[in-house]
This record gives sequence, C-alpha cells and structure tokens, in this order.
Amino acid sequence: MMKDTLHKILVILVTTCFLGVPLWMVIVTAGKSQAEAVVPNLSLPTHWQLVTNFKTVLVQGRLGNAFLGSLLVTVPSVFCALLFGALASWVLARRSSRLTAALYSLMISGLILPPSVVTIMMLLRYMGLAGTAIGMICVYVGIYLSIVIFFITGFVRTIPVSLEESARIDGAHPLGVFFRIIFPLLRPTLASATILIVLYIWNDVFYALFILSGKMDTLPLNLYNVASAGLHLNNWHLMFAYIILMTLPLLTIFAVAQKHIISGITGGAVK
Repeated sequence: MMKDTLHKILVILVTTCFLGVPLWMVIVTAGKSQAEAVVPNLSLPTHWQLVTNFKTVLVQGRLGNAFLGSLLVTVPSVFCALLFGALASWVLARRSSRLTAALYSLMISGLILPPSVVTIMMLLRYMGLAGTAIGMICVYVGIYLSIVIFFITGFVRTIPVSLEESARIDGAHPLGVFFRIIFPLLRPTLASATILIVLYIWNDVFYALFILSGKMDTLPLNLYNVASAGLHLNNWHLMFAYIILMTLPLLTIFAVAQKHIISGITGGAVK
C-alpha cells in the first residue's frame, strides 16, 4: 500500500516538473515587462502586464491575419482527412484479402515514412498550387490521412456487420449505410484523431515555411517571421504572450473533446 502511494506521488511530481514548470514560466514571463523578461525565470512579475502584452501582440504581431490563415488551412485539412480517412477505413475494415492488407499497410506507412519536401514542392509548382492554401491543405491531408486510417480501421472492425446488413435490407445505399450507421459510432475515435491532427497542423512551421513561401501567414509561421525580423527578438514577454494566444484554440478543443480521447485511443487499438 505504501509502495503504491509513493509511486503515485512520484508520478505526480515528475508530471508537475515536466509540464507544470514550463507552463508556469510561460505564463509569468508573458505577464512581465520587457526589462523583467530579459532572462526568463519562474519569479512573479512586479506588476502584471499580461493584457497589455496581449494587445501589443495583436496589433504589432499581425496575429489576426495569421489566425485567419491558420483557420483557413486547418479546418478544411482536418475535415477532408477525417472524411476520406473514415471512408477508406470502412472499406479496408470490411474487406479481408491480401490486396486489402497490402493497401492498408501502404496507407499507414505514412506514420513512419517522412514525406519528401523537395518532391512535394516540385509537384505543387507543376500543378500551380505552390504558395496557396489549397496546396497546403492537400499536403496536410496526404500527410495525416495515415493517422486517421490507423485509428479508425481497428475501431470499425469492432462494429457488428449485422448493423450494416439490416440497413441494406431496408434499402439503404452504401453511403447511406456509412453516414447513418457507421459514422455516428466513430465519434470517440474521430475526436481523438481530430485532437492529434489539429495539434500537428496548428503548430506546424516546417511544411508551411517551404510550401507557402511567405505568400500566406499561419500563427506559428508568423511568429517565426516576426521573431526573425527583430520585432520580438529578445522580447520574451511578447513571444510568450503570442504563444499563449496561439494555444488557446487548442486548449478549447481539448476541453470540449477530452472525454472522447481515451475511449477513442483504446477503441482504435482493438483489432
């Protein structure tokens, strides 16, 4: 009994150190003046300037346009990845052949095989989509489709086939069976996949930097450009204030969908 208690206390302390301490430093630094935030530390600010720093970031950091750019890229990417991934997972889960197994292995290979940025850029330029939101959306969908298929295929296999057969007997066509029977049952797994994909896309700098090529801003790309230009260089209070504002939408999504995350992960792991 004592051993279990000590183990729990140790886990809480380790979690606090790795998560709580960095979060505390971000918050207190974002609330300091420039002079106090020259060297980020864990001390409280003499006078809280969190709201003032937020206003400065919104005006000087062009955060509004970057936020709209992130929404324009993230929402369609997540929607298309979930829709196409769910449809593909349904077909893969209901077919048992060597070809289907090979297709499934090929589709989830994106989890371990990184895409070639050079090839992607050449293809987008050839198609006239380089530096556009549509091109960025296509890249994100292609990259993260593997995650959706990996999560959902195992979950679909746990759904009784008899539910689909009953719908077909009632005259439902294949898409009707999927959207009326299968899709509503995928909500926990879709919530988990949504959290992961939104997290990756919302914080992405690497692909956005090469593909958008400065023709469009997203939140992390704008932070990189603003800091590189010198506006937020060594202004840690403004950079951390920007990070807090950039993270708020993710925290909101997590708070809404958190009850589905664990059930979605465990459900997707069932074979």
